[in-house]
Amino acid sequence: MIKNVCVFASSSNKLGEEYYKAASELGHLLGKNGMNIVYGGSRLGAMYACASAVKLSGGDIIGVMPQKIYDFGVGNPEDCAEFYLTEGMRERKAKMDELSDAVIALAGGFGTLEEISEMIVQKQLGYNSKPIIILNTGGFYNSLLGFFNNIIDENFAVRSAETLYYVASSPQEAVNYLQSYSSKNYSLSEKY
Repeated sequence: MIKNVCVFASSSNKLGEEYYKAASELGHLLGKNGMNIVYGGSRLGAMYACASAVKLSGGDIIGVMPQKIYDFGVGNPEDCAEFYLTEGMRERKAKMDELSDAVIALAGGFGTLEEISEMIVQKQLGYNSKPIIILNTGGFYNSLLGFFNNIIDENFAVRSAETLYYVASSPQEAVNYLQSYSSKNYSLSEKY
């Protein structure tokens, strides 16, 4: 059963309104459906829009933040049921992975790209079988998904790699996928 959903998202407060709206809608749906959020622990951007909506809808917030970022004064421990400080970003990702049953990437920058890429590779290599969802709000990830297809077309990954992640066009579709997900096992021969 999926209880804790790791959400990777932008910490920018300068995005188009549609990104905050999608983040809030996702948070509302997660909380309403008995799920909690594991997120970067700040009061910034789309990540906070999602987390605060989870809490307003009955879910818990679990924050994980590196000490260096916490020292900037952007931490949100007061809203969190659990709040973890880590030494750096690598430890943060490991803790978020440890605490979560599923992963959703909302629109984000280089950090979000790095985080979701690592989770896809972890699944590809059999370190987890968690559902991984890319929420493609307004086609934000179209170019990246095209690049993923190029990786496969040029034989840098096998065709079955497309099944490592799911692309959702709306928060409702993402939550529907979580509710219907069943773990799949990938043999090494499928991965390479």
